[in-house]
Amino acid sequence: MESYTTLSESETMALGARFSERLRPGDVVALSGDLGTGKTRFVQGVCKALGVGGHVASPTFTIVNEYRTPRMGVYHIDLYRVNSSAEIRELGLEEYLSGKGICLIEWAEKAAGFLPRTRYEVVLNFGKGADTRQVRIDEIVEVPA
Repeated sequence: MESYTTLSESETMALGARFSERLRPGDVVALSGDLGTGKTRFVQGVCKALGVGGHVASPTFTIVNEYRTPRMGVYHIDLYRVNSSAEIRELGLEEYLSGKGICLIEWAEKAAGFLPRTRYEVVLNFGKGADTRQVRIDEIVEVPA
């Protein structure tokens, strides 16, 4: 487990960029944290470092944004508005998870039963200052069946 403190949105994005260096096709990154803790900023840093061009927006209303990079597809999934396992099945999450791209899933705890046993977990929490965030990154986690 790794722990970091970021003092601004740009530092959270930079941490995401550094984290992206370890990602490979097929990896799943499960992000969790309260509303406003910086999950999307972290994802923006990852996407920019992977070569996603243009603006990376939160897919809160579209649920999934798909991006192409020279190396692989990147799937940014936001489950904030998803309320049931049936909705998760309808959006085709299992297809994204079994693909060759990288899946970055915000509010991943809503899909706990669908996530692969091997994944990265990134937890963001509010820190003491207004823009301070505590970020915990668990390397690949083998979750017991």
